[in-house]
Amino acid sequence: MPAFICTACGMQYAPSEVPPAQCAICEEERQYVPPSGQGWTTLSALAQSHANTWRAYAPGILGVGTQPAFAIGQRALLVQTAGGNVLWDCIAPIDEATIALIEGLGGLKAIAISHPHFYTTMVEWARAFDCPIHLNAADKDWIMRPDPAVKLWDGETLQLWHGVMLIRCGGHFEGGTVLHWADGAAGRGVVCAGDILTVAQDRKWLSFMRSYPNFIPLDRRTVEHIGQALEPFSFETIYGHYFDRVIAKDGKAALARSIERYLDAIEGKRGY
Repeated sequence: MPAFICTACGMQYAPSEVPPAQCAICEEERQYVPPSGQGWTTLSALAQSHANTWRAYAPGILGVGTQPAFAIGQRALLVQTAGGNVLWDCIAPIDEATIALIEGLGGLKAIAISHPHFYTTMVEWARAFDCPIHLNAADKDWIMRPDPAVKLWDGETLQLWHGVMLIRCGGHFEGGTVLHWADGAAGRGVVCAGDILTVAQDRKWLSFMRSYPNFIPLDRRTVEHIGQALEPFSFETIYGHYFDRVIAKDGKAALARSIERYLDAIEGKRGY
């Protein structure tokens, strides 16, 4: 039986003879059902119309995305650390070329995902590379295809191995997570943020939302918690969830000033 994939958000469901009646992710206020209605596809169908492309950002950081864009359109990151490779976030298509390329670079030791909108075909990826998927337990109810590869973690941080830390920031989702790689950016530190910290179009600022398509903001306490969660960590570069959304320098300072601007805006201190 096929494991159907939602064409609006990319979530893959457990195998079934017919598609689900609805997508639980899209029906919730942080996503949406398109005006044309709910649509479904499969990995085999995607293989006929889409292919994965790559971008080398810096030593140890490779982006992988899908062309043409599919569902939300995010790209994932292959983070090559001294302790092993981790796939940060996930994209729906996984094909033989992608598997061969990653195997040639050392395979995957783990998969880690920022939040449920990017879970997509994570089980297919984990089976292809025989590795675990690390998800924050606060978001367990959004797992639409349970599998033994999924490893839930509780609390505020999880060290995958030396120098590689998962940090629960919350915000967009209660279990919203970023990855900190201490040795990235030539030892100045990297944060892989998904859209838990959203890199703005100018690549100088960040923003924070409960729902991006439905324009639902976050409150002061939640955004302050994001800053507090990342305060102990040093980082130069922030990688967002699209190929072109990267803050290359002074990432921690960008986070601090972005939080200040955001809080001023929602409290009417900037004349908006």
